[in-house]
Amino acid sequence: MTATTEFNLINKYFNYDDAREDVALGVGDDCALLMPSPGKQLAVTVDTLVAGVHFPETTLPEDIAYKSLAVSLSDLAAMGAEPAWATLALTLPHGRKGWLQAFSTSFKETLQTYGVQLVGGDTTQGPLSVTVQLTGFVDAGKAMRRDTAKPKDKIYVTGHLGDAALGLKILNVRDQPDAMIKSTCIKKLNRPVPRVEFAQRVTAYCSCAIDISDGLVADLGHILKASACGARIYYDQLPASKAFRKAPVYFNNLDYEEMLLAGGDDYELCLVTAEENEMALFSLAESMGILLTHIGEIDTSAELNVINTSGEPIKLNVSGYEHFTDE
Repeated sequence: MTATTEFNLINKYFNYDDAREDVALGVGDDCALLMPSPGKQLAVTVDTLVAGVHFPETTLPEDIAYKSLAVSLSDLAAMGAEPAWATLALTLPHGRKGWLQAFSTSFKETLQTYGVQLVGGDTTQGPLSVTVQLTGFVDAGKAMRRDTAKPKDKIYVTGHLGDAALGLKILNVRDQPDAMIKSTCIKKLNRPVPRVEFAQRVTAYCSCAIDISDGLVADLGHILKASACGARIYYDQLPASKAFRKAPVYFNNLDYEEMLLAGGDDYELCLVTAEENEMALFSLAESMGILLTHIGEIDTSAELNVINTSGEPIKLNVSGYEHFTDE
């Protein structure tokens, strides 16, 4: 690294002056001292993003900072939790001031947007990786979980699917689509919007959810396994953006079915709840300007079936992103 020491780096770039009332001691000591609210459960999540694995090496530092928080915010949203505290472990191959300033500014702005305080962390030298731990609050017994789905429940997703996966493809091809497709999909890849406020409010109607980080098939599969049930989803009802639907004009050799069903990095919510809650769900989503789509139902089949427009099952050759594979 440069002559900048670890403690000078932390003090200059990450000793933010924001302060929540429930933080007795934040950055600067061996541990943070935090004060959980009575009647709340703590929701804790941690994610690591590694250069070349979770984001391209050429990704801007401000986008890396934003996404490192967004992915963990999406985990809290999946539980219906209110974000509160963050820790940051940053491994850097260098100590370049311009890169650090851009990262720090974006990280702080994102924390402020969601009312989160950075309360500790670590820095070290090595291949670029960012680890964020987020802690949030949820009313005791109100967290949305993966193990509460029941047969006849309806399945919904927020937003559009597949844009982030298409954005990654666009970054890796020579031919480029028009500006609308590129900007929509790259933005979804680099700047996913965690459904934090919507999720906190939707707990009034829903007790089962997961965030779509590894692809719809994989993540819905986690719900089915935890709840010991199956599901039918309808391929023609999966929500695809205008950009995604227009892309085959420019790229006719991509597997769009795979991107919709198994493309990762969407960070949308998959929600499961009783049919009687449907009107309330759609009303809430509409009031917040969020696209919500019914895509299927939970059943007793013990498997996930994707149904085409003819009512026939689609043979799935996709499973979603895997961090480790057998060699």
